Amino acid sequence: QMDLVESGGGSVQSGGSLRLSCEVSMTTPSRVCMGWFRQAPGKEREGVAGIDQDGNIRYSESTEGRFTISQDNAKNTLYLQMNSLKPEDTATYICAAVTCSNRVWAILLRPTLYRYWGKGTQVTVSS
Repeated sequence: QMDLVESGGGSVQSGGSLRLSCEVSMTTPSRVCMGWFRQAPGKEREGVAGIDQDGNIRYSESTEGRFTISQDNAKNTLYLQMNSLKPEDTATYICAAVTCSNRVWAILLRPTLYRYWGKGTQVTVSS
């Protein structure tokens, strides 16, 4: 069982930055894959960045070069540093996790990979 709680969302102007955090609580420590997703009203959930159990990272085309995913295992926290934000980045950002034992880098950005989800944090970027 995992509980995920996001924080760090807010409102910024275009070109600004935000850092999101996702605190993870696990009843049994395991090797996990984690990802950041976002969902805007009326749109499908979109994978933004993911990191597998070995630390391999994958970004979506729309965020690579602007967003950075990282984790602090000592704090059981996943981060998403977002720079050069654009109005089209406006969405609810949600972190997700799943225990991993196989190579899943190719599907890190697919929502169907993940079992545990947070409730999300809102990011609004104004022009």
